[in-house]
Amino acid sequence: MRTETSRFKDYIETKGLYFTPERQCIAEEVFSNHKHLDAEELLKILKTKGSKASRATVYRTLDLLVESGLVDKIDLGDGRAAYEHTAGHTHHDHLICIKCGSVEEFEEPLIEQLQDWACEKAGFKATGHNLNIYGYCRSCNATQ
Repeated sequence: MRTETSRFKDYIETKGLYFTPERQCIAEEVFSNHKHLDAEELLKILKTKGSKASRATVYRTLDLLVESGLVDKIDLGDGRAAYEHTAGHTHHDHLICIKCGSVEEFEEPLIEQLQDWACEKAGFKATGHNLNIYGYCRSCNATQ
């Protein structure tokens, strides 16, 4: 079975780019992590593990991971983005706290049905979607 890292390596090579040790380290960390990481968090994790990946390399590699379809980019609504790998995960949506930045995943079949209905009604063929709901998490809401 091919790993996500090997699939990313193949993708990189089809673009005429090199699969450098830094890119490999970044990809392996993203694929082994089950949190919603932003680029700065990822950079800190890599530095604690001795990686020599630069900030620019982290950002460019994350863009390539998203472009490859192996990672999703989530708009946190404050100019930041978080990243999560898609392999082995079912479709889900996000509740994003605008105070503390927490991201909670949820699945709601009714929302999926309504989206399908809206597409059918408009004669639109959807290829994917992202739903992010912004507000205050339970903890932050209690302090409002």
